[in-house]
Amino acid sequence: MPKRATREAFGATLIELADEGLDVVAVEADLSKSTTTATFAARYPDHFFNVGIAEQNMVGTAAGLAVAGKVAFTGSFAVFATGRAYDQVRNTVCYSELNVKLAPTHSGITVGPDGGSHQMIEDLALMRVLPGMRVLVPADYRAAQAALRIAATTPGPFYVRLGRAALQDVYDGSASFELGRAYTVREGSDVTLFACGVMVGEALLAADLLAEEGVSAEVVDIMTLKPLDVATVVSSACKTGAVVACEEHSIIGGLGSAIAEVLGEQHPTPFARVGVRDVFGTSGDPAALMEYFGLTARHVAAAARGVIARA
Repeated sequence: MPKRATREAFGATLIELADEGLDVVAVEADLSKSTTTATFAARYPDHFFNVGIAEQNMVGTAAGLAVAGKVAFTGSFAVFATGRAYDQVRNTVCYSELNVKLAPTHSGITVGPDGGSHQMIEDLALMRVLPGMRVLVPADYRAAQAALRIAATTPGPFYVRLGRAALQDVYDGSASFELGRAYTVREGSDVTLFACGVMVGEALLAADLLAEEGVSAEVVDIMTLKPLDVATVVSSACKTGAVVACEEHSIIGGLGSAIAEVLGEQHPTPFARVGVRDVFGTSGDPAALMEYFGLTARHVAAAARGVIARA
C-alpha cells in the first residue's frame, strides 16, 4: 500500500459515520482543506461549520452542538486546537463532560517547513492532564480510522492526534482496535519499545536494526495514551527488563512521562525516553527534522542498547 497520512482518514471517516446514520458534525477554523474535513463538507454541507480563524469559537460552537445532541468534531492544526483554545477545551468541554472530539492535524515536528511556531510538541501533555479527556495517537491510516470511530461512538471528550506526514502501514485490514488497549506489534524478549503515532514505524525499524545484532526487541503501540493500558505496560516491562518510550512530542508530559509513572509505581525498570528534548521545533524537511531531533530508528536502537546495558 502507498504511504498515507493519518489526517487523510479524518474527512473520509466522518463521511462513513454519517452514511451509517451517526449524527456527526464538523466545526473548522478555516483549515478544512488541510485537515481533509472539506471532503465531509462536500458530502454533508449541513453538517459542516466553518467559523473562520477563530479556534476558541470553534471549540465553543462544537460544545453548543454537542449540547444539542450532535457528535461534534473539531479540526484545525494541533497547535491552535489545543494551545489557543485551551481554556474552552478545559472549562467548556471537559468540565462539562461534553461530547466533543478534538481531532486536529499537523502535530509534532513532521509538520516540517511550517516551523517551530506550528510544530505542536506539547499537545499530549496538555490533553492528558485534563480530567475526562481520552487521548488517542494512531500509528497509521487504519488506526486513525479506528481512533476516529472510537471517539465518535464513545460519549465524552476525546483528543485524536492526527499528522501531516505520510506513513507506512503498520496494520493490515484484519486489525481491530479498542479504547484503552495497547497492541504488541512485534514480540521480543530483551527490550520493550513503547511507541505512539509516527514513532511506531520508527520503533519497528529499530527492532530490525537490533535484530541484526542478536537483540530481540518487543514493539508495543500505545495508541491509547489515556486511559493507558497499564497491564500491558507492566507485563512487557517484566518480560524484557528494559524499556524505551518513543514519541514525536516533548519528553515532558507525554508518552514517556506516562510510562515512567507506571514503572515508577509498579515495576521500576531501566528506562529511556526518545523524544524532543525540551526545545521548540524548527523549519525543515520532516525526515531531516526527525534526524535533527534524534527521533529516527537509529536513535531508538541506541537508546535500547543503553537500557539493556543497565538491565
